[in-house]
Amino acid sequence: MKRQIAFLDVFAERPLTGNGLAVVSDADRLSDEAMLAFALETRLSETTFVQSSAADGADYRNRIWTPGEELRFAGHPSLGTAVAIARWRGQQQGEFVQETGAGLQPVRVRREAGPDRAGGERWSATMLQAPTEWGPELDPEATMRAAGLDPGDAHQELPPRVVSTGIPHLIAPLATREALARVEPGYEAVDALLAPHEAVVLYLAWCDAEAGRAWARGFARILLLGEDPATGSAAGPLCAYLAERGLADAITVSQGEEMGRPSILEARIEDGRARVSGSVVPLVDGTVRLPETLADRAAS
Repeated sequence: MKRQIAFLDVFAERPLTGNGLAVVSDADRLSDEAMLAFALETRLSETTFVQSSAADGADYRNRIWTPGEELRFAGHPSLGTAVAIARWRGQQQGEFVQETGAGLQPVRVRREAGPDRAGGERWSATMLQAPTEWGPELDPEATMRAAGLDPGDAHQELPPRVVSTGIPHLIAPLATREALARVEPGYEAVDALLAPHEAVVLYLAWCDAEAGRAWARGFARILLLGEDPATGSAAGPLCAYLAERGLADAITVSQGEEMGRPSILEARIEDGRARVSGSVVPLVDGTVRLPETLADRAAS
């Protein structure tokens, strides 16, 4: 069966920046094994599969896969999937409620009037994330060592803390922006920090709260390259962390520069919840033939 597929760059100001995403339509009959195999085929940080939803109030179910496993929630796959659906329906804007493993999230998308910097199509997308869940504060020294940094690189007043607005992340503020360039994570040590709290990414950030700006890098073994160019599901927790400390209730996050994939993420607190927004640039439209099971693939 042919299915529509779209490739999009999310949190991107122009093509080939931000975080790449593939979205596959009509995925109700695809097995988990087939979805995982295709996610490995794309070799993107995430690939999503749009299915029907039986949840009250949901417009569709969004299955989010890395090349190694399924995630119950993620940021850029939520925004990019909503843009793909609006475009497939011929809409210039849309408001959707997606179902993920973290519950229901409202997503709003709109095609921008002007072209992107490369003369192509550009959309804006915004999502209200789940209520904040607070995990424990972790040892700053151990966190810095896992990132290949010195203990003095930890922010002296903002300890590392596990925070979730849909999926847990370890938010680790740094003392200087310069420290971001020196990060050399030890992934076994990162895993040891994250696993007891079911956190998925170590999110290192230097924040200029007064200016409403932050620069961040996200690391985890589950990521194909070990680093994420844009982590929407961590930008929300970072904003919630700063707001809880009375430092900022809105922040613009720059991420991905060290990877050659510069990304811009906007996060703010709205009625006590994190809203994360950004630009989406459609890149490729087409169709894909996928076996519904790996047994079908073997038979062919």
